[in-house]
Amino acid sequence: MDTIQLGASELDGSRLAYGCMRIAGDGSPADRKRGKAAVLAAIENGYTLFDHADIYGDGRCEEVFGEVLHERPDLRDGILIQGKCGVRFDDVNRYDLSGKHIMESVERSLRRLATERLDVFLLHRPDYLMDIHEVAAAFDSLYSSGKVAEFGVSNFLPATLAALQSATPRRLQVNQVEINVHNVNALNNGVLDQCQAQKITPQAWCPVAGIAYEAWGNTFSAERAADVKAEAQRQAEYYETEDWLIALAWILRHPATISPIVGSTTPQRIAAAVDALSIDYSREDWYRLLEARNGQPVP
Repeated sequence: MDTIQLGASELDGSRLAYGCMRIAGDGSPADRKRGKAAVLAAIENGYTLFDHADIYGDGRCEEVFGEVLHERPDLRDGILIQGKCGVRFDDVNRYDLSGKHIMESVERSLRRLATERLDVFLLHRPDYLMDIHEVAAAFDSLYSSGKVAEFGVSNFLPATLAALQSATPRRLQVNQVEINVHNVNALNNGVLDQCQAQKITPQAWCPVAGIAYEAWGNTFSAERAADVKAEAQRQAEYYETEDWLIALAWILRHPATISPIVGSTTPQRIAAAVDALSIDYSREDWYRLLEARNGQPVP
């Protein structure tokens, strides 16, 4: 497994992150057991960055991960735990980046994860009512108490990230956004440009959507989806791999050093995803897949 520096921090993590959104399954003992096996499979295959959020499985995913650390405390020093908060589904669906909610959410996550610190903490979604100075004060408190080492954001556009950065001395090291063959917004909205210019690590959620499965909010016509699939399969034959690994290679090829988040709970797929790192993916094939996605060549 390749490793990368997270932003400009002193933390190094695996190039592929492991996403823990599904490790609790339906909450049954059997699904929790499968989730724990998936976490161990990821560690065995060199994943060292584990992505969480307080809402994943309504907190149960963090609990499952905490059980792994309780049973194997020797694993903690070799991994990075990344958490997120800011989305709430209680009396009304909303975003909440108030200082109070940030502090309380981190405390709950630490208890569930059976750890004393989050190596990285992200704001899950921009909050329309976010007070950047209130967030900055919460960051200062979390950092000074040793509960969070590094900070970042998720699903932020460049202007909102820049506004928050202007209020806090805690450098924002990560921006986690959707990047896949279906959703190429980050190529055009300045997110990846900002990440390159300011040494921020972009993380890609749902990286194989549009090829391995239908993308969230799919807008592809049946014809377009078939063209994308056909081009991915053609490239898979050429590189002697699988089409969903081409989807990962397409993201890995970008010079912003994107870190795809692998969310499978199948040990074989967790292991196979690492193979994407060894694909010598060409610039020409990158544009061929983009052309299939767009339905026309670039001007």
